[in-house]
Amino acid sequence: MSRLSVNDLDRIFKSLDRKREGHVSIYELQQLLDRVGNHTTIGELQNLVGSTNLDYFDFFFFYEAVMKSKISENKEGNCDSLESDLLEAFKVFDINGDGFISSEELQSVLLRLGLLENGNGDCKKMIKVYDINSDGVLDFEEFKNMMSLSDSSKV
Repeated sequence: MSRLSVNDLDRIFKSLDRKREGHVSIYELQQLLDRVGNHTTIGELQNLVGSTNLDYFDFFFFYEAVMKSKISENKEGNCDSLESDLLEAFKVFDINGDGFISSEELQSVLLRLGLLENGNGDCKKMIKVYDINSDGVLDFEEFKNMMSLSDSSKV
């Protein structure tokens, strides 16, 4: 799983903090996690977070804890676990289930996650960078390549 940049996390936090109160509730966090395919209960989140709200810094610490957990799981597990995680992530982006991620699907998911504002961003260019066979869409292998090669300073 590719790490998000500080800017990405900042945008996600701001999109979740709709009332601009300086915190997000675990209910808002649960909705985000559900949208990306990581289903959890409010009770599990509250036990993990330790409260019903996360301020800006708690949100970053939560993300870091989740990433460390994923890295630890992948080290203890095997490549099948990583492959499974990537397949689940691919399914989130492949909205119509045709086995490909189009620029429209990419834009839709990035908007939903708060990573694009008002449709700004050229998703066709983003896809073109990793579209090995130049068919204008990403298949699962191209998506895996993108996720393994990308880091938070790219794209």
